[in-house]
Amino acid sequence: MAETALETARPDGENRAAEGGTGENRRGLAAWCLFDWANSAFPTVITTFVFAAYFTKGVAADPITGTSQWGYALSLSGLAVALLGPVLGAVADRTGRRKPWIFVFTLIAAVASALLWRVAPEAGFVMTALVCVALANFAFEMGMVFYNAMLPDFSPRARIGRWSGWGWGLGYVGGLACLGIVLVGFVQAEVPWFGLDKGAAEHLRITGPFVAIWMVVFALPMFVFTADRAAGESRLIDDIRAGLATLARTFRELRRYRDVLWFLGARMVYTDGLNTLFAFGGIYAAGTFAMSFEELIIFGIAMNVTAGLGAALFAWTDDAFGAKWTIRVAVMALTVLGAIVLVVETKTLFWIFGVPLGLFVGPAQAASRSMMARLAPQEMRTEFFGLYAVSGKATAFIGPALVALFTDMFQSQRAGMATIIGFFVVGLVLLRWVPDRR
Repeated sequence: MAETALETARPDGENRAAEGGTGENRRGLAAWCLFDWANSAFPTVITTFVFAAYFTKGVAADPITGTSQWGYALSLSGLAVALLGPVLGAVADRTGRRKPWIFVFTLIAAVASALLWRVAPEAGFVMTALVCVALANFAFEMGMVFYNAMLPDFSPRARIGRWSGWGWGLGYVGGLACLGIVLVGFVQAEVPWFGLDKGAAEHLRITGPFVAIWMVVFALPMFVFTADRAAGESRLIDDIRAGLATLARTFRELRRYRDVLWFLGARMVYTDGLNTLFAFGGIYAAGTFAMSFEELIIFGIAMNVTAGLGAALFAWTDDAFGAKWTIRVAVMALTVLGAIVLVVETKTLFWIFGVPLGLFVGPAQAASRSMMARLAPQEMRTEFFGLYAVSGKATAFIGPALVALFTDMFQSQRAGMATIIGFFVVGLVLLRWVPDRR
């Protein structure tokens, strides 16, 4: 009989399966994967496709200005994650538990998303939109620090890549499901659900509250069924002091973790390209190819289908050939396809070469998580996943900022998006020095 989440969690919070045993808490792992389904609605619907396009086309003064403003807002939220991620990760390693942190940040992201309902299609609501999106994005990313750090605690080491890939795959399916409901019930419906007023863009503004409810409801199983580490017995203030001291020592001694350092450097660069691609994909499609909201959602659904398939299928290659091999193949494919998408002129060719990008986005993200799970020292896992968040966010403000800058300079979305290819190329070069850990 499968063991329950509580039965597989040892007092020190480690799962014996994670250390090479064959036991596997499938219910807890499935609930953990479902959290990816829950929170993937936010980047898919809000920061990538529907609300991002609504902001640039319906709220901002014009698409060019809106693209710049959106980029600067995401840059600031990414910088905040880079500053606080390692600090709170080090504190969490001392306190033991991760789920309370995930709960708080999920709630913040949900509330900030729900407030997007207030953003009417008028320039006077630009600041409201940017503040809410930046806050929600910050909370979303911070929650991922603690969520990712849970995986090695209860997954068998030999199957970390598989579970990481399945989680990402389920996340993309969740994004797909949410987009599909938004398309059918609100955007394409002649009379949107609840009698929403299209003239006031209520059928687009409702995506904020809808995503908030989605996140909260589907996150609940993880809090019920997935084991957490045991809580520490020391006072919180003492844990904070000790966590900060540990973090300071880690930064001083990073040379001892050279393998991790090379990986974090490579990931810092290519992930900035991935994040920027997702953050501005919908904006680029809407502005350069004049895609409607309906077309954007259909394109988003197609991307989520291919991304989910890619993450699930490449999950086996991660365990079989290694995370490094999987990442390299994925980033090389993204470089080639991304370059083609930037030079095509017709909407048809954009579809032909844009949709397959998803096949390689999921594997790059899932294999990166499993690589970190294998490289991080057991007693410093959350702290190192905090550094992992830094590697995804330390330069996260650079990608959107470069897109915004080059878009402003050349008055061209193509020029701005072209900067993404440079991140992929540099990331591939840095991966040469990352060891092949399996």
